[in-house]
Amino acid sequence: MSDQGDAGSDDFSGLTGFFFYAFIVHPITAWILRPGRFERKKSIMYAIAFLAALAAIKTGLEMQQRGPNYYGLLDVTRSSSPLEIKRAYKKLSLQLHPDKNPSPDASDQFDRVKQAHDVLMDMEFREVYNKFGAEGIKANKRFNESQFLLEAAIYYVSYGMMAFMLTLGKSSGDARNWIFTGLIAMLVVEVVVMTSQTNPFPTWLMPQTTEYDFIWLLKSLFPAFLNGCRSLGAFLYVDMDAQTRKLLLALQEQNKDILLVLRDIQIGVQTVQTHGVAGGGPRLAADGTTVAAAPSAVSRATPTGKLKELQDRLQTSNSNVANAVQSLQSDGGGKSNMGFYLMILGYIVVSYVFN
Repeated sequence: MSDQGDAGSDDFSGLTGFFFYAFIVHPITAWILRPGRFERKKSIMYAIAFLAALAAIKTGLEMQQRGPNYYGLLDVTRSSSPLEIKRAYKKLSLQLHPDKNPSPDASDQFDRVKQAHDVLMDMEFREVYNKFGAEGIKANKRFNESQFLLEAAIYYVSYGMMAFMLTLGKSSGDARNWIFTGLIAMLVVEVVVMTSQTNPFPTWLMPQTTEYDFIWLLKSLFPAFLNGCRSLGAFLYVDMDAQTRKLLLALQEQNKDILLVLRDIQIGVQTVQTHGVAGGGPRLAADGTTVAAAPSAVSRATPTGKLKELQDRLQTSNSNVANAVQSLQSDGGGKSNMGFYLMILGYIVVSYVFN
């Protein structure tokens, strides 16, 4: 990746990319995750696939616009020796020299290769380029802990405030935790990478990627992560208060059933004691004759029948209560992330002190 272009001219970088995700991508993702549109698992898979594909395309276009960095331009690696860099430069200079290169921008290509050679051959400039890119070379920038911490604080506090405002409301609590976790993890990585004396990544992993390029890649992908968390957090949110109300209503209905059946049992017992027959004994027909109570009605009106009815109702009510309790427990199992955040912040402090 090259840093020749002005970062502010990139239409998809920085805040422009953030608002692109916030006001265009997020509504599309919310449409995919709308309840009833797809099955729950499929909705999540489609939303993640959409965000991943869009982030890959966006980042790929940005990388193409930036072009290769100095290592890629000379086709060398971070661990290449000055002799290998010199050989690569000599080979390219013969190919790209304006006298032999018919391209209209042959002079610009040759100048870029020469600039890459000059920077990578100087170990001091090479270290500055790895940390701060070509803009750091132009500004003669050097690593300063106070300035680095100030710039990092401005960036992460700004994004933290925007993330907080975008995730206001009870339904966005999980999304807010995920976003802040991602911010802290990215801060840890940036502190470790920028304060290390050498590139912390092994030479076989991204051999031409500098520390500056890696941090740029993380910050370029973060808006997609942020808005993905917003969409998925709102989709997966379960209202604990609503679940609690559901449980209380189930308990209330169960209590009503118990009271009604107990009242019927009490009336049946009193009837048996008074008439000797459950169900109120014989009843009068319309013509004045006496008609005995039906056997089925008698069996239902007996205390034993009422106890059986109570047992059936309690089983039905208990199943409703059990379902409400299970959903309440499954949704209330999350614990506070404060300890995790403190652990990460402690690691940042320890890493900074020892470095």
